[in-house]
Amino acid sequence: MIDFHTHILPGIDDGSRDIEMTEQMLRKEKMQGVTHIYATPHFYAHRRSVKQFIERRRKALEMTRELIASSEPGSLPCVTAGAEVYYFAGMGRADQLRDLCIEGTDILLLEMPFNQWHKEQYKDITDILTKQELRIVLAHIERYEGLQKNKDIWDRIMELPLTLQMNAGSFITGLTSGMHARRASRLCFSLLASHENCIIGTDCHNLTDRAPNLAEARQMIEKKAGRARLAQLDEYTERLLKAE
Repeated sequence: MIDFHTHILPGIDDGSRDIEMTEQMLRKEKMQGVTHIYATPHFYAHRRSVKQFIERRRKALEMTRELIASSEPGSLPCVTAGAEVYYFAGMGRADQLRDLCIEGTDILLLEMPFNQWHKEQYKDITDILTKQELRIVLAHIERYEGLQKNKDIWDRIMELPLTLQMNAGSFITGLTSGMHARRASRLCFSLLASHENCIIGTDCHNLTDRAPNLAEARQMIEKKAGRARLAQLDEYTERLLKAE
């Protein structure tokens, strides 16, 4: 079982604060049946350079892999490095974008702006796909739809050949409350029904309000969408990452 989107590396972003929390999060993931974790700390181009980010990530990843190596074999999931890259204007032409892809792949986990999308963003995404020849996974897709008063660019982006990542928590009834949470949940199940190109990640940050919760989400998906759809999710995820 794969957790594609996590903030589990210690001390690099607003996720795990230290290696002790990282160990606890890894153990929680393992208890839920997760065997492989993609560590995707936030990258913001306006805060630091790609070189600075990669060096900070290298140190955090090294600590994490040393922890895994010193633990009983098979007791913790293995970890692959990546990044959750926040959209910035002109990124379709940006140098070093490939360096932010999931380790060993051409897959970019892209976080979109939390406001109305415009044609400039559509152009950047198409440039990433066609000119930079990278594959795109849109992070937590369910968090943007309600912000699109004009659905034109949303509809055009959703027609592109990319992957839709949904957060595990959005599938879990009662995890959050309110209109926005219910709308996100409905959208997730609707996308599962209409799109094959979906992948699940916990987007876990800690052990409390944003803890690893993949097992519970999978149970809810199986209950509402069926065992066959859950199996298709796993098959798609494996195909997506086969270049690793």
